[in-house]
Amino acid sequence: MSETAAPLRIHHRAQDATFQRVHGGNLVYNACWEDPRIDRELMALDHQSRVVMITSAGCNALDYLLDDPAQIHAVDMNPRQNALLQLKSAMIRRDRYEDLFALFGDGSHPDFKSLRKELDGLLPPYASRYWKEKHYYFKSSKLNPSFYYRGTAGQMAWIALKTFTSGRGKLRERINAILEAKSLEEQQSIYAEVRPILWTKLVTWLLKQPVSMAMLGVPRAQIRLIEKNFAGGIPGFLQSKLEQVFTEIPFWENYFWQVYMCGRYTRECCPNYLREDHQPALRDRVDRIKTHSTTIANFLREHPGEYSHYVLLDHQDWMAAHRPEALAEEWQLILENSRPGTAILMRSASPEIDFIPEFARERLDLVDKPRTEALHQIDRVGTYGCTLFAHVTA
Repeated sequence: MSETAAPLRIHHRAQDATFQRVHGGNLVYNACWEDPRIDRELMALDHQSRVVMITSAGCNALDYLLDDPAQIHAVDMNPRQNALLQLKSAMIRRDRYEDLFALFGDGSHPDFKSLRKELDGLLPPYASRYWKEKHYYFKSSKLNPSFYYRGTAGQMAWIALKTFTSGRGKLRERINAILEAKSLEEQQSIYAEVRPILWTKLVTWLLKQPVSMAMLGVPRAQIRLIEKNFAGGIPGFLQSKLEQVFTEIPFWENYFWQVYMCGRYTRECCPNYLREDHQPALRDRVDRIKTHSTTIANFLREHPGEYSHYVLLDHQDWMAAHRPEALAEEWQLILENSRPGTAILMRSASPEIDFIPEFARERLDLVDKPRTEALHQIDRVGTYGCTLFAHVTA
């Protein structure tokens, strides 16, 4: 064993332990970090669709309902993520739009304690208990003004925002200008001013810290993928991706980044589940969503069937590095619970997904790769290395 091997192994174990502590006991994602407009364009859901997806924050499960699928199974190992989707679903069932938008549009509510009591009959017991404990997530204060700065990803967004802008009035002013920009040319001009003062030594140091990445839901496996494929590691990767987001994608419709810069959505720039005109359709269909606090593999063992769509997000980046046997098992179960034509949608921190087991890759047809790549380039989130869309073959 080399002199550096043992310390490096200890360092890696510490990173993994930090990630597990952060991920295992907290709400991580308060908003989905995948663009459902791209998803729906690729998947072409219809009234016969039976979807299995990872819950995350639940926004996209609700978005998919607008295409009238037969059922959506939202699966997440973290029950807090499912509790968040259950709260959003309960608010839609309750049919009080102003309260819904206060909670998840403004990110705060003047009396969430009373509101939660009204929701008891609409929430499963575990979700009701969770929101009773975390009622303060929707209380606005100077220390934390919004739900979107709660959960570990939200807390990291709040820290980053304060780090970027503290004592730097010009930067805050130019960020506000980007929010108000009406053209890509205007965005590009403003970002050219911002770029030199954005990436300070403190910001670069913060982005290199394992705890920062853990709070954002980025495990060591993804950090290694990024460091392997992008010059400058995590800071270089994020600089490149932010350049794309701020200069190539219309910011006036980019609710993903706006919510973390402002702590709230506007009624013109928000996820579809928060738009008033979509409420009737969502109310009619919200009971088609079922949540499951388990793994994809366990869900498929317990609920076998021919599913038409799988939305796997980027979780296989971690599995490929840490649990290749579980990765193979998951793919075996996916194929056993698919039919010819079943769609698979997934993302990765890497510019190419090369870890799918050979037996599974032989059963996948990468549908119209140029179209998938073109859609990936206009994804409003803009922080993934690649998007994969495939159909299962016979």
